[in-house]
Parts: sequence; C-alpha cells; structure tokens
Amino acid sequence: MPRLLVDWSPLKHNRNFRLLIIGQLFSLLGSNVTMVAVPYQVYRETHSSLWVGLASLIQLPFLIGGSLWGGAYGDRYDRRTLLILGSLIAALASGGLALNAGIDHHDFAVLLALAALSAGTSGFSGPIRQAAMPTMLREDQLISAYSLYQIVVNISIVAGPSLAGVLLASVSLPSCYLLDALTFVILAGATTFMSPLSTPATDTSQALFSAIADGFRYVRSHAVAQAVYLADLDANVFGSPRALFPAVAFTVYHGGPRTLGLLYAAPGLGALILATFAGWINHLQRRGRTVLIVIVVWGLAMASFGVVHFLWFGVIALAVAGAMDMVSAVLRSTMLQLAITNEFRSRISAIQMAVVTGGPRLGDAESGVVAGFTSTEFSVVSGGLACVVGVGLLAWRRRSFWKEPV
Repeated sequence: MPRLLVDWSPLKHNRNFRLLIIGQLFSLLGSNVTMVAVPYQVYRETHSSLWVGLASLIQLPFLIGGSLWGGAYGDRYDRRTLLILGSLIAALASGGLALNAGIDHHDFAVLLALAALSAGTSGFSGPIRQAAMPTMLREDQLISAYSLYQIVVNISIVAGPSLAGVLLASVSLPSCYLLDALTFVILAGATTFMSPLSTPATDTSQALFSAIADGFRYVRSHAVAQAVYLADLDANVFGSPRALFPAVAFTVYHGGPRTLGLLYAAPGLGALILATFAGWINHLQRRGRTVLIVIVVWGLAMASFGVVHFLWFGVIALAVAGAMDMVSAVLRSTMLQLAITNEFRSRISAIQMAVVTGGPRLGDAESGVVAGFTSTEFSVVSGGLACVVGVGLLAWRRRSFWKEPV
C-alpha cells in the first residue's frame, strides 16, 4: 500500500535524522510522564482546576522566552552543541522536581518554579531541533519526515501518560520526574553522536534582541506563517481542555490516576494510528483547506467529549481529536518550512514553537478559568464550539489560505 503507509526512507537513509528520532522517542516519553505528574501534583495539593490552569500559564512566559532565545542562538551558533546543553539543563530541572516531590514538606512554589524552568529549556531546544530537520533532508522528504516525527510524538503521548498513571498509582510521584531526567540524558547522548548540524552564515555581531525582532518582522510580511500560527492558536486556546482532565477523571468519571493517564494518552493513540497510515498526506493539494477542516473536526470532537459522560466515549472522542491534530501538525510544519528561508529558519521555528506549545497553555488557563466560574462540562463544550467558530472567521479573513493550493 505505497500511497497509504507512511514512507520510512528518511529514517533508513539519514543517520542524523535517525539519531534525532531515537533521542526524541526517549525524551518525549519522559516529558509526557511529567506532563501528567505536574498537573496531578498541583490538583492533589489544591483540588482546583483553576490552579492547574494557572500553573500551566505561569510556565508560558518561560516557554516563549526560551523559544525566542533558542531560535536566535540556533541561527548563529552550532546547533548540536546547543541541543546537548538544553538537554542537560532539562535533566537537572526534572531531577529537582523529583527531589522536591520526595521530601516530606515539599514546596508548592518550588514545584511551579522548576516546572517553569523545564518549560523554558524545552522552549530553547525545540526550535533548534525543528530548524535542523529540514537541513538534513530533501524537500520531497519533509512530509514523510514530519509524519515519522508525529509517530514518535504520539507513541510518547500514548505510552508516557499511561506509564505515568501506573507510576503514580503503584510507585511514587518522584519516580515520574526521575524517569524524565534519565530520558533527557539519553537525548543528550544521542545528539552527541550526530554529525555537525548545518548552521546558516548569520551575522553574529547583530544584537540578540535585534535578531529576534527581525524574525517577527519576517512573520509580519509572511501570509502563510501568519495563517499557520492563527490556525494552531484557534485549536489550542479554545479546543484544548487538558487542564480539566484531572477534574474529569476524578469527579466526572469517578476514576483515579490510571483514568487520568488514559485521558492524556487518548489523543496520542488516535494520532499514532492515523500517522502510521499517513502516506496519503503527501498527495494533498489544498493543504491550507485541509488544515482548517481537520480543526473543525477537532473542535466538534472536543465538544462531544464534554457532552457525553461515558469513559469509553470520551476516550474515542479524544482519539479522534488527536488524529485530526496529527494531520494538522504535519501539514502546518511542512507548509511553514517550505515557505521560509534558511537564514530565518531557527527564529521562525522558535515562533512556531511558542505558538504550538504556548497555545495549549493558554488553553489550560482559559478552560480552567471558565470551569472555575461555570462547570467542567460547560468549559469543555464551549471551548470546542468556539474553536469551530474561530475556523470560520479564519477562513473568511484569510481566504487565500482556504482557496489556493499552499
């Protein structure tokens, strides 16, 4: 089935890409364990979805700052060295989370501070890694490469939260953070074995903030980049109810840590299944239109998740949403990387990283605040429907993104 199955050739024939994927597989597994452990710890100590959302929001400026800083440095200096440094700092942050969670009188403020540091290091490394990928591969391999990357991402999204549920129920909270620290060490080791990564010949005498500002000016003149970012923000700010998963698991489904892990894993399961059969994405002509259509399906799936209170239905709805997000992510990444020049690649990837990972954190805050003033169910449903309305506005205001092949 050559047109259906994903093309594995970038992984087979490119050693750097293979090492990147292997390192990311381990690292993202640990990161997704921590993604469950932090909101679990916050909810356990506060019993508040609002605090879960605020804890995620606190991480946002560190994530964005780290992304912009990493993007600017990634366009100036050796990307491999920067990736190794970022991985080791992230390992120290996760180790600190484990130490804080293991003491008898653990400090809530320290938890928030270390989670923010972890977000900052993730933001720093992300755009450098994204910018390095297109330099390893031919243009005609990018969709296949991003599809393979999505397989790795979603294996970790399935396995990480599931493992977190088991560790939280049967071992301990600190074990989640220790596992994450170990996976970052593995990532640093895999990156060390890469051959030198391409770094553009950029004027390193230019002030750092001036270089960052140039990246934003580039985006202001780039219609494709703007539409890609707006589409992603619409989906994640309104249609991503992650902050409500602890409340849904414990009060709606009357479950425990394993139920919570299942909710976090469900989107990744749907995305993983569809990513395995992603060969057809290579043949899409109107990529912008497809992105908007799958975001509508995402929003409707999330709304249905809030309406029907059966665990099996909720898992299916989240899996459908995750599958749609996979298609959107592959197309958005490909469209963006093909449309920009290598001179700005790390900085534009930094802005993309800030949008892709910052949007869900804004969504955490939005859903937590709405749930705090109304109810968990209303927050989920209203967010999904608002996402659908947002797609309609975007298609109207950015008609070229909808009508023209991109």
